[in-house]
Amino acid sequence: MAGAVRADALRAILAARSGHVGVALGAADIITAVFANFMRAGIDRFVLSAGHGSAMLYATLKLAGYKIGSLESFRKIGGLPGHPEFGMDGVDATTGPLGAGVGNAVGLALAEKIQKSNARVYCICGDGDLSEGVAAESIAFAGRYKLNNLVLLWDDNGITIDGAALTDMDIPTRMRAAGWNVVAVDGNDGAAVARAIADSRRLARPTFIQCKTVIGQYSSVAGTAAAHGLAIGADEIERLIQKLDSPHGRELWRAVAAAPRVARAPIKALNLSRVKTPDAPAVISTRELSGMYINAMLGAGVNIIGGSADLGHSTNTDVANSVHIVPPEFNGNYIDYGVREHAMGAIMNGMAAAGLHTFGSTFLVFSDYMRPAMRLAAMSGLPVVYVLTHDSIAVGEDGPTHQPIEQLASLRMIPNINVLRPCNMVEVAYAWRTALTDMARPTCIVLSRQKFKQIATPAGAAVAHGAYVIKPAKTARVRMTLIATGAEVPLAIDVANILGDGVQVVSMPSVDHFRLCSALYKQHILRGYVVAIEASSPTPWFEFADAVIGLTRFGMSGPGDAVYAALGFDARQIAREIAGKMKK
Repeated sequence: MAGAVRADALRAILAARSGHVGVALGAADIITAVFANFMRAGIDRFVLSAGHGSAMLYATLKLAGYKIGSLESFRKIGGLPGHPEFGMDGVDATTGPLGAGVGNAVGLALAEKIQKSNARVYCICGDGDLSEGVAAESIAFAGRYKLNNLVLLWDDNGITIDGAALTDMDIPTRMRAAGWNVVAVDGNDGAAVARAIADSRRLARPTFIQCKTVIGQYSSVAGTAAAHGLAIGADEIERLIQKLDSPHGRELWRAVAAAPRVARAPIKALNLSRVKTPDAPAVISTRELSGMYINAMLGAGVNIIGGSADLGHSTNTDVANSVHIVPPEFNGNYIDYGVREHAMGAIMNGMAAAGLHTFGSTFLVFSDYMRPAMRLAAMSGLPVVYVLTHDSIAVGEDGPTHQPIEQLASLRMIPNINVLRPCNMVEVAYAWRTALTDMARPTCIVLSRQKFKQIATPAGAAVAHGAYVIKPAKTARVRMTLIATGAEVPLAIDVANILGDGVQVVSMPSVDHFRLCSALYKQHILRGYVVAIEASSPTPWFEFADAVIGLTRFGMSGPGDAVYAALGFDARQIAREIAGKMKK
């Protein structure tokens, strides 16, 4: 059966004149052992963390009866993608960036535990995966949570692109220390791999199977770094196809393909109609407002799983109605990820792929640790929610290491992701409703640490358009519009009051939603000379604004309000700067 996988993977690579021969030849017995003996289509989950082996995965899925495109379309526009992408039949995670798939598999396994399912999760990883920090973080988490429904199979060939794999000196010892059951087998002995997988079902811990293999087995470059990619010619590939293909193996695969399948329902938007928006005091931080809304959602029975990278109280996500999830029961609605932002992001991707609504929280500046997972969530269309607090230089005393500058702009530049920075409870509720009803993309909810004066949203304001006039001009003719987000909204209103009657203030909690509005609405909102005010990188605001009050330097240590003023976020100073720009 593994011969048929090798042959079909080689056919796909030959048709594309591109791909990775080494893993397809070396790890085919491992993936065959999983799919031929254990995978229950529509129930169990499989992740190829070594996503460069996509030709091997597609060949296996095709043989096992999954509905995917022609292998001849591999790496062609509109055909099978170069690395696995979530949404294809049989593909449970978008992989390629090494290590990410290990985190996705941990998330899938955790989700199945929370949902009280008997599903098992299988993941093939390589030396490169185990060299990445996200894999180490995720492995540690899985051990602590005793995810005994997870099997991680290591394609241990000792080779990466540059030569000998520079993994830990003793990976099996590391895995045991992380709380895993460890087994070593010959990776080219499918029966031995299958026995190890079968034995894992009776154990109380996740299982790590060290499968010793030869990269590029059977080829002229076997066992070398050259085998990783496409170092052999078409003639040799044709000879290998003839040598390895097996009519008997194909017959056995037909029996696998005929097995019954279970249909999976897509993740659905949550019903928030029972959630009562809490009343807010006159002065409060938006992280506190968000915590109040999270607590209201949980109190109303909204089925959402929260969590944090060791910052639950700081981000106001570990609330009164939170119930911490612990093994072996896995009851509750809150996950303690530990100081593991990247793993948190990757694990949440797996949980969302398994149908759970989930959010994770950290400080906005530490979203950088999680960025690769956020990008993959956006690419995969997974409705993960990121609660990102401490959103500006007003963080204060912790200094520039904790004060975000470029993060807001860079998050807004990721395709297919919502980024919302609310200024009051109405906008916080709008942000959460967006996050839990938009099932096609992830959402960032960006929140302040500091308390500030709450400005009421006018009745009937089109908040869902992403931008609306929160303070109208006092004259019929609007000579200037100030755009602001989050904590800068009350500051912008103070600036408008200094500049005079013909100035209006627009709150723009969602640039993305506003960008989708009609030209007529945009013209109605952005009138006169337009100035954007936000304590972050200024450049992206020139899409809408004639001038921008922003930050092009790192912050400083000191009380938050003092840092705010020292770096130019003072109403009178901004008013003078704008007046100067108008004179030029």
